Amino acid sequence: MDYLPITVQMQGRHCLIVGGGEVAARKLKHLLKAKSVISLVSLEFSEEILALAEQHQLELIHGAFTPDLIKNSYLVVAATDDRMVNRQVSIAAQKLNVWVNVVDDLELSTFIMPAVIDRSPLLIAVSSSGISPVLARKIREKIEWLLPLSLGSLLDKLKSLRPKIKKSFTDFKDKRGFSEWFIETALKDENQLNQSSKKLFESYEKQSSKAGKVYLIGAGPGAVDLLTVKGLKVIQKADVVLYDALVSQEILDNIRKDATLVYVGKRSSRHFVKQEKTNQLLVDYAQKGLSVVRLKGGDPMVFGRGGEELQYLTKYGINYEVVPGITAASGCASYAGIPLTHRDYAQSIRLVTAHEQDDENKVNWRSLAQDNQTLVFYMGLMQSEKISHLLVKNGLAFNTPVAVIEKGTTSEQRVVIGHLNELSEIIKDNSVAAPALIIVGNVVQLASELNWYHSGELIDTRTHYDQVANQEF
Repeated sequence: MDYLPITVQMQGRHCLIVGGGEVAARKLKHLLKAKSVISLVSLEFSEEILALAEQHQLELIHGAFTPDLIKNSYLVVAATDDRMVNRQVSIAAQKLNVWVNVVDDLELSTFIMPAVIDRSPLLIAVSSSGISPVLARKIREKIEWLLPLSLGSLLDKLKSLRPKIKKSFTDFKDKRGFSEWFIETALKDENQLNQSSKKLFESYEKQSSKAGKVYLIGAGPGAVDLLTVKGLKVIQKADVVLYDALVSQEILDNIRKDATLVYVGKRSSRHFVKQEKTNQLLVDYAQKGLSVVRLKGGDPMVFGRGGEELQYLTKYGINYEVVPGITAASGCASYAGIPLTHRDYAQSIRLVTAHEQDDENKVNWRSLAQDNQTLVFYMGLMQSEKISHLLVKNGLAFNTPVAVIEKGTTSEQRVVIGHLNELSEIIKDNSVAAPALIIVGNVVQLASELNWYHSGELIDTRTHYDQVANQEF
């Protein structure tokens, strides 16, 4: 970070602007908004500056700049079209440790003026570190369009409520809870800004007496930018977050910093927290009136035991909401260049958990062993030999393409391609580790053609079969 963004109290402080043209007028209007005391020096002044000077009773110095004019100035703006003059201003200001901005000249400036969204007392500054003021203004325009005009009034209301908030709540979380509730309420209904403080606190006490709420959120397959917008909004307001092993650190970094994080992850052969314990924790936290997030990799309702957790919450009358996520099948296949359906290869998709397949009768393997569909196996690494054996046994060609996607959608993604009868071998030979997804079907052969995720690794291990096998393949 080359510049430190700060806001400075400028009311009543003396500023000197060197220049009298269009650029100087623009900087003048900027400083007038901050209620600064402003003097301008120039050989001549534009009509706009003359009008502003008369309106605001500003000091205009008709003449050339001299260093002694900087004395008693808090900051200086050089806005002439003469670089020698601008340089003279910069040197003189820096000798006196006075902040100086030379318009369009980073080398001579000790501070820069950002593009500002003004919802006073709320100010939002956008800076390109002086590289492209045009880009900063474009970004400002986009943000300006998104923000309601009532934000300034909202801040004024919060300011008036501060003494009452301090008096009513001794705990920091309670203070924050009221402020968040009021802000969200007022943004939805501006009429709340006109409510008396007594009525607002009564409304808050009424709603806060209710039990908390649990949000079941899908964090997506791994990449932080695949978390949904709604999921991001909810985790940034959560009091408690119970998260799984498959939730990436990048996503956890977006959780509100003062939220309580509880790890309830499970990995094959390494179960740290039993499901029953997780269920009870959700209830316990919600009954304390907290906003509770259950954060799961992928989609919580696809092999995430989300349904079981919701049943438990329902049993205890806990309010809940599900925020879907991008499931691993969709995310990992897309990043690997594998279409889950294709009119020439697959007309259906089957999502299968391999986690609990000790009893092969639980799954109709004959219905899975069809060459016109795509099979996606979750948690299948340890069951890979059984998967390939049972699929071939029930009629699927031994040389059906398979892909194993490790750490899909992340910067560490690896895609290993082979044939069905080689599945366990390619996993072992390439040291594939969890989390990984197995995709079986003819769509896999499109990976080498459609793979766009170039930061990942694509390994094709398919061996050469005889001519007949290759023709079938």
